[in-house]
Amino acid sequence: MRSRFFPPVFKGRLHDARTATSIGRLLGVAFVVCFVTGLISHVMQHPPAWAADGLPSRPVWGYRLTQGLHVASGIAAIPLLLAKLWAVYPRLFVWPPVRSVRHALERLSVAVLVAAAVFEVATGLLNTTQWYPWPFSFVPVHYAVAWLVAGSLVLHIAVKAPEIRAHWSRRSPGTLALPEEDGPDRRSLLAAVVAAAGAVTVTTVGQSLTPLKDLTLLAPRHPDHGPQGLPVNRTAAAAGVGRISAEHYRLTVAGPRPFTLTLDELRGLPQHEAELPIACVEGWSKSAHWTGVRVMDLLALAGAPPHARVRVVSLQTRGGYGVSEMGHEYARDPLTLLALHLNGRELAPDHGYPARLIAPNRPGVLQTKWVGRLEVLS
Repeated sequence: MRSRFFPPVFKGRLHDARTATSIGRLLGVAFVVCFVTGLISHVMQHPPAWAADGLPSRPVWGYRLTQGLHVASGIAAIPLLLAKLWAVYPRLFVWPPVRSVRHALERLSVAVLVAAAVFEVATGLLNTTQWYPWPFSFVPVHYAVAWLVAGSLVLHIAVKAPEIRAHWSRRSPGTLALPEEDGPDRRSLLAAVVAAAGAVTVTTVGQSLTPLKDLTLLAPRHPDHGPQGLPVNRTAAAAGVGRISAEHYRLTVAGPRPFTLTLDELRGLPQHEAELPIACVEGWSKSAHWTGVRVMDLLALAGAPPHARVRVVSLQTRGGYGVSEMGHEYARDPLTLLALHLNGRELAPDHGYPARLIAPNRPGVLQTKWVGRLEVLS
């Protein structure tokens, strides 16, 4: 005897288009902010050849702001996404599953959008804790799936545009057909969702918005916790950097007039100070007081041309980002330092002793530590 499929019946209220549209507006804003700031972060970390020399070094807090917004909007999107899925999940069980070409496109866009969105917020959240329980490289996959989310979201909005338009506001004609008694419940639901998004934001954003640092109950990092009052992502031990003695350290500057400096000679050059933030891709950031030699002065000693780029090479033996490159905007900025001191004290080993790069408006992973070589690039 052939059995017949009976889709489940959902009797709960608020699983309707009006509720889904109201939550979707908030989720859409979070996704757009997260996507745009994510693009900025990716270009800053992995600039294409045509943009490498055009990346700006000012404002000094630029990357701190955009990456802080990226992580904050991504975390805020988590309760919004869960609420959105709760509002629409009964539609996953509609029967028949495909009714027309338009319906098939709608369901395809929803399937791709849901899978990609859940993947993005889940992997992004784990990245803030530096936990990678997967075999693939996080950065390129996260970047590629971000475009998948954006494309499927545009397709989904295009397919659902008539319904979205009908339920966009209280004055929209489509809202008149909804039961009036659901209004208070819907407002309560939206208030709870906004409160949840606000709560996770307030209790995590202090890792970059330091005036709220005492509220970082859920943040994986506190901006004050770390050697010399500044967090670190990779320790000297994790980077394979052993004890570097002042007597044996040498800085090599390769250019038209190459030279090598001992640590004492580096300390003997004119020292400059700068108040600059470390802004990490995982979302935390904090300003600190740095003292060291201006990179532009070292380039001048090496006879570098005005628009030369610079490759910075670390003494680390393990881990990524052991080599970084700077366009001339960074290299010639008077605030870009080869820092020897942090907050008035000699650099701790985990902060890059004996010398590290610190530049304005630059991702933390590119602020190379344990610098052993500068190469002038034409």
